Amino acid sequence: MTDLLLEMKDIRIEGRSDRQWKPIIKGVNLTLNRGEILGLIGESGAGKSTLGLAAMGYTKGGCRISGGSIRFDGQNLVGASNEELRQLRGARIAYVAQSAAAAFNPAYKLIDQYCEAPVKHSVMSRAEAQSDAVELYRKIRLPNPEDIGFRYPHQVSGGQLQRAMTAMAMACRPDLIIFDEPTTALDVTTQIEVLAAIRDIVREYNTAAIYITHDLAVVAQMADKIKVLLRGEEVEEAPARDMLANPQQDYTKSLWAVRDFRRAPPAARHVDEGPLLEIRDMTAGYGAVDILKGINLTITRGSTVAVVGESGSGKSTMARVVMGLLAPSSGSLHYNGAALPKSGKQRPRDLQRHIQMIHQMADTALNPKHRIKDIIGRPLEFFLGLKGRAKDVRIRELLTLIELDPDEFINRMPSELSGGQKQRVCIARALAAEPDFIICDEVTSALDQLVAEGILRLLDRLQREMDLTYMFITHDIATVRSIADEVVVMQNGVIVEQGPKETIFSPPHAAYTELLLSSVPEMDPDWLTGLLKERGAVVTSEKPI
Repeated sequence: MTDLLLEMKDIRIEGRSDRQWKPIIKGVNLTLNRGEILGLIGESGAGKSTLGLAAMGYTKGGCRISGGSIRFDGQNLVGASNEELRQLRGARIAYVAQSAAAAFNPAYKLIDQYCEAPVKHSVMSRAEAQSDAVELYRKIRLPNPEDIGFRYPHQVSGGQLQRAMTAMAMACRPDLIIFDEPTTALDVTTQIEVLAAIRDIVREYNTAAIYITHDLAVVAQMADKIKVLLRGEEVEEAPARDMLANPQQDYTKSLWAVRDFRRAPPAARHVDEGPLLEIRDMTAGYGAVDILKGINLTITRGSTVAVVGESGSGKSTMARVVMGLLAPSSGSLHYNGAALPKSGKQRPRDLQRHIQMIHQMADTALNPKHRIKDIIGRPLEFFLGLKGRAKDVRIRELLTLIELDPDEFINRMPSELSGGQKQRVCIARALAAEPDFIICDEVTSALDQLVAEGILRLLDRLQREMDLTYMFITHDIATVRSIADEVVVMQNGVIVEQGPKETIFSPPHAAYTELLLSSVPEMDPDWLTGLLKERGAVVTSEKPI
């Protein structure tokens, strides 16, 4: 049996926009051996996900493979029949999506969704598949492996759901798995668990993988070799250790450069005034379960407060309370010195305008049936009363602010944008209301490092020019170091530590803060293995020398 599993030659993919076909992938070559992990990196819009999906013989709606060949185990997937592709997908080629929450069917239990593929492809019976699921759940360190499969997707955490999706992809023991940013939306402690589970399981079953990511420290832990893409073209490819130690091309070197952006301290920008937002003794939750437990937080006008903590710590719940989307069971909110109605429906429109939110998942935050001009134009009309030419001019100004060409993007649909471009549209929509206070919920988590730095610089400039105040929810410690004035560390619904950034990040640290800081991946291929050993975990696989 040959080691060569996947060979893509001169692959070309086009997307339809404004009734014209435009190139997305421009003659890329890719080879992958059995059991090998290829890290596919590049900035937003480089074509990483498009190329990864093409490895399954699949393109998204509005796209087409216009040239080249894709041979999987000798079979050309270009021109293959739908039945031939159905026999491969799920059985011999599997896909793990970036957002497990969006990929799972919310109406079915995890165990039912696991069993679907092996039963449909006649790999095993339902009883065998159910037993196999428990075994794989145990291997990827899911809690209560005998019982967790009988929960619905909304009843488990994001990290657990991502691991359950990895197990589901392994159900038929495929030869190839495409991992599309599987840890992007996870906090650093959960990410460690998911990375270790993915690496262990692909090594144990000698599964080949394409690991798509913009996080260079993550790809350093996972890949045997790395391919760099830029605007649909290959920049360079090399074994992972060689690429990390000595990238050849200037663009790759720019990706490798450590983010050096640091915003100016608030004292240099703003005269000290009273707090803009106060949260006093706040308790909130869902049903009888309290998520926030006696939270006290003060945010000064013109500052950026970063809120960090693992999945389930209460960060997003606090954001929902501030937005008026979730009424607290006790405590109070004060905005600009006045009591803030707990329900958004009780807040007058002008007060709603002053507090805006940029959501984490741009895919689900944008209406897929509306054009970009309508998405950005709605708050302009709703809050500011802009219509006609005045509205069109402002839409173009906002698109320019977020570095999207108005002529190219104003009439596009969300499906015609990359993940990073969608998130920038979400930022423009929030800015359209001309707010004072913006909650940024993981706004750079889906962006590559270069684009993320541009967004942070944009947010900083807007803050200085418009006197904005930010609550910045994030799991990216590098982002916190770049933009925060104050840091709030949350765990299990309480604030365990808060204060100026310099104080929080200077030792000695609180125990939980130390755990977060030590879980940030480093650009060392042996970092994950070393960390797991240090924490006493059983390491079943290591990256090859």
